[in-house]
Amino acid sequence: MKAQVNEIKEGLQHFHGTEMFYSIPLLRTRFTDGLKYLANVADCFWLITDTSVVAKSLMDRSEFITIDFKRLSQEIQESKGYEAEIIYTDGNDTILEKQEYRATDFPLDELRLFFVNDTLMLPSEY
Repeated sequence: MKAQVNEIKEGLQHFHGTEMFYSIPLLRTRFTDGLKYLANVADCFWLITDTSVVAKSLMDRSEFITIDFKRLSQEIQESKGYEAEIIYTDGNDTILEKQEYRATDFPLDELRLFFVNDTLMLPSEY
């Protein structure tokens, strides 16, 4: 059973820095304790993999990448034809890439991640 949204948000607030790094061997990227927690409680290892692949492909354009997951409002979903998007920027509002997701079971309406030095992390872990 997936943790409830408030429980997940509360849990994420406890991560500052990281004790351990976990890796995605095929991609040679790492992720932090906070993302390991999120992947387990929200069943979203796909998010770590997807964002790592895209962010890694953008590293020649920016060493620091912000990743913003956002579920669109019902009205916008109907007009655009997809449920959520992930926008990748250089941290200075320059959009490097945008992915559209027709459907998602990710429980949060929004989430920001950072990708730096081949490592995916929560902003509080930076």
